[in-house]
Amino acid sequence: MASHSPLFLVLPIFLFISPTFSTNSEGNALHALRSRLKDPKNVLQSWDPTLVNPCTWFHVTCDSNSHVVRLDLGNSNISGSLGPELGELKHLQYLELYKNNIGGKIPKELANLESLISMDLYGNKFEGRIPKTFAKLKSLRFLRLNDNKLAGSIPRELTKLSNLKVFDVSNNDLCGTIPVDGPFGSFPMESYANNKLNGPELKGLVPYDFGC
Repeated sequence: MASHSPLFLVLPIFLFISPTFSTNSEGNALHALRSRLKDPKNVLQSWDPTLVNPCTWFHVTCDSNSHVVRLDLGNSNISGSLGPELGELKHLQYLELYKNNIGGKIPKELANLESLISMDLYGNKFEGRIPKTFAKLKSLRFLRLNDNKLAGSIPRELTKLSNLKVFDVSNNDLCGTIPVDGPFGSFPMESYANNKLNGPELKGLVPYDFGC
């Protein structure tokens, strides 16, 4: 029997330590987000990485299968940046991070959120370009990026988003021309106000990024 004793020693130890590694990939992604953010009001205090999933965390909503479908952190006085880990939230439908002080570039990995219906990043300090990869978000209906520091042209790939109903990039530093294809033919000019845009695209006459 002595030869079998190590097994009985290892098994209880494994059972003891396993809960600290039980968080699923969505919980890991959200905890990585928390590590990138400054949270003076402690709105993320309930985000405990040792839990089985993040469905009991404040500002997180899950569906009946315990998949994260909403992240509601609008107007929470958080700052910092976003990372590629958010692309792991494969079932996310609503990404609400508006009116904070989040900066840096918008991660191109957000294009992996193929169930996304609404992305509200307005009222932050995002800079850099609007990711072309957002053309993969076929379910997207609301894309509000206004009141940031975004630059470059509006990606023409976004004209393929046939379900897009609201698009607002006002109050940024965008240049070039305004798309006219697909859903962009119906968005009001107020959606583009206070940029360096040169008006609607004139196909065949000037490049779409004219003036950039």
